[in-house]
Amino acid sequence: MKAAVVVFPGSNCDRDLAVALKNAGADVTMIWHKDTDLPAGLDFVGIPGGFSFGDYLRCGAIAARSPICRSIIDFAGRGGYVLGICNGFQILTETGLLPGALLRNAALKYICKPVELEVRSTQSVYTEGYRAGQTITVPIAHHDGNYTAAPETRIALADQDRIAFAYADNPNGSDDDIAGILSENRRVLGMMPHPERMAELAHGGEDGAVLFRTLMNALIPA
Repeated sequence: MKAAVVVFPGSNCDRDLAVALKNAGADVTMIWHKDTDLPAGLDFVGIPGGFSFGDYLRCGAIAARSPICRSIIDFAGRGGYVLGICNGFQILTETGLLPGALLRNAALKYICKPVELEVRSTQSVYTEGYRAGQTITVPIAHHDGNYTAAPETRIALADQDRIAFAYADNPNGSDDDIAGILSENRRVLGMMPHPERMAELAHGGEDGAVLFRTLMNALIPA
């Protein structure tokens, strides 16, 4: 699998994501936000967590207008696979690749701790390695992780089995306990928790590694 990880000013989880992908067997290239084109033959794009452009204006709003994001939107439109984690999820909503928005946490405080997630959908290359209803532990680290969307959008997400992960104990006020969602074609995943921070035993567990191994196995050339 040929993967790219995008780096913005303020990204701080880019190398963590690259290592998790490499450990799963991917060939990873780091891409600077001012680049205009993605590498040829790319299978997957990862947008990492952090504080792109210092979270000025709105989290992810400036990054979503970086030159590389035009190519990511085109890549996704052609059926490419894209994963946005934390700030990456915020960027995906700002580009319009995923619906909804990430608001300030309900308690108005930054939260950094492991949380339990319920796997809601296994119908994607990211989640098919889990069992539906399985509880996994993945860390969060965000100040603006409160997912919100119009009622009709949330109904569609649930009816179309596009809620990938939900919080077992909602830490931030997210509508319907949503922690991660899929695009209509199920190839774009945005999630606030950090699977790359629970991807090897030294992290305290490997629940996040399942996502990367599953992705790798699904996209590896035949």
